[in-house]
Amino acid sequence: MNIRLERRRPAFAPELYARAALAWSMICALLLVTNMDAIGALRFGHPDDIMRLQQVRDLLGGQGWFDLAQHRVDAATGGVDMNWSRLADLPLAAMIGFLSLFTTGTVAEAIAIVTVPLLALGLAVLLAGRIAWRLVGEEAAGLACLAMALSVPLISQMRPLNLGDHGWQVVLALAAMNAMMARNPKTGGWMTGIALALWLAISVEGLPVAAGICGLAIMRWLRDRRDHGWAVHVMVSLTAASAVLYLATRGLSVTGQDCGAISPVHIGVFGLVAISVWGLSRMEPLPRTALGAGLGVVAASCSALVYFAAPQCSFAGALGLAPSVAQFGYQGIGASSPVWQQPVVLALQIVVPPLIALLATLQLAGKSAGWLRQWWYDYALLLIVALAVSLWTARAGAVAGALASIPLGWQISQWVRNARNMRRPGKRVLALVGAALALLPAMPLTLFAIAMPAQAALGVAQPMPAPCTSAQVAMALNRLPQGEILAPIDLAPQVLSRTGHSVIAAGHRRTALQMQTVIGLFAGPADTARAILAQRGTAYVAVCPGQSEAANYAKAAPGGLMAQILEGNAPSWLVPVAAPDGGSVKVWKVAVRPV
Repeated sequence: MNIRLERRRPAFAPELYARAALAWSMICALLLVTNMDAIGALRFGHPDDIMRLQQVRDLLGGQGWFDLAQHRVDAATGGVDMNWSRLADLPLAAMIGFLSLFTTGTVAEAIAIVTVPLLALGLAVLLAGRIAWRLVGEEAAGLACLAMALSVPLISQMRPLNLGDHGWQVVLALAAMNAMMARNPKTGGWMTGIALALWLAISVEGLPVAAGICGLAIMRWLRDRRDHGWAVHVMVSLTAASAVLYLATRGLSVTGQDCGAISPVHIGVFGLVAISVWGLSRMEPLPRTALGAGLGVVAASCSALVYFAAPQCSFAGALGLAPSVAQFGYQGIGASSPVWQQPVVLALQIVVPPLIALLATLQLAGKSAGWLRQWWYDYALLLIVALAVSLWTARAGAVAGALASIPLGWQISQWVRNARNMRRPGKRVLALVGAALALLPAMPLTLFAIAMPAQAALGVAQPMPAPCTSAQVAMALNRLPQGEILAPIDLAPQVLSRTGHSVIAAGHRRTALQMQTVIGLFAGPADTARAILAQRGTAYVAVCPGQSEAANYAKAAPGGLMAQILEGNAPSWLVPVAAPDGGSVKVWKVAVRPV
């Protein structure tokens, strides 16, 4: 039976709001319950979350809008430009600023770091539900909203205390796809281009999927020669909005070409495509081969522009990290690694639901007719692009999971309907269990791991000490005169967030050179470390023995400084600082002369 829903049904209706609000409330309740301990202890899931909060604090404390530097990272050289977009700072800064009118800054922060990620989740749920509402019906819309919780990367990026920009990337990706449903190419094209510009201004990681959406607009033109308005308006609005956002967040600075953020070379590429598609559209009707050749020339010209204007921006990325930094600073960050480097449980949950969604999308296309059939085929192509990106970088699975939720909502509704029609209760139960296992493929492995004895599962004779909390970091360091601290990369954000001290490096791409220094100090000989620290004027060394990073240094360099510290044989030029109440943070003062 063909699906022939009317696209012009109300875009937002009370029933849609009710279904989305119910699904969002259920997901929020689950996230709050499962993260209650972390919320109470302010235990952030990633160092970047702490760095984001610190960047917002600095902004509210008077640091300039265009000043994106963290001045307490490598303070000896004036700090490090973090290069994060102020757009992602705004929701958190606005919430803290508003709440500070009625309560203390500490309370305002505590509320904001919980509510802002959940509000982003609410917007994403509503936008996903809206697509399903307009295209596959009321029941599927509610289930699509709930299906957002099936994506592990999405939920992990939009849970309380997660202050990164990936949640807002999900919102803007869904906003762009909502705009692609518009009947008017001009209105829809401009809304799509603005959403993509905001997305890329927040993070250039969205470029592959954004390019896929732009490609869908061009495909509409190739299918229907009169439908060139989509390509023109999407590219013109993307170029114009990107230029405005660059000026609003970066100012007039055009020094250098940063591959990790939208820069003038990117805007130049957008502009070249916009001018070219506009010019080709003015020449219509063109022979199909001539139009294809023209678009090919445009693609080649854009490649040449990037090659000559910013040759350092290569696909293999171009993070440009030294091997040691890649090993200690990034390979340990699971979210940045490919799917094949993830634990099996997580890899299955990243890959399988989008694959089921892809099959469901193709079924929807087969059951539809006219424009709706083509919409679903286009949607399938975009899902493939998003899934391919998530295979390369696991955290990008959040966008793939969000896009997958719409066809998953429809598929779940079909499974439930089929189960209802089964007369025998046993078959009905088996059908529902099968559906649950398809959507949660890692559940058996998870239950098996929980059931296994801890010693047998882990093969560990003695448990490692627990990682240090932010409160312990503050207690150990705030009583000391301010100075530069040599701290492991993952501990440094806590030092910045809870104390007034400075650090040599933090776990961020823009501190790659500083990270290399920290790694060399901890993994190298103690005498070499002393000479470098004395030259820098570093005041303290702080270590959390329970941190995996510390153990990694000791394992990689058994004769290095960190190995000596963990073995209790710190060199004589490190004078122990007694920890209050026997805290787990170990601190030493760097002696000017050997002791």
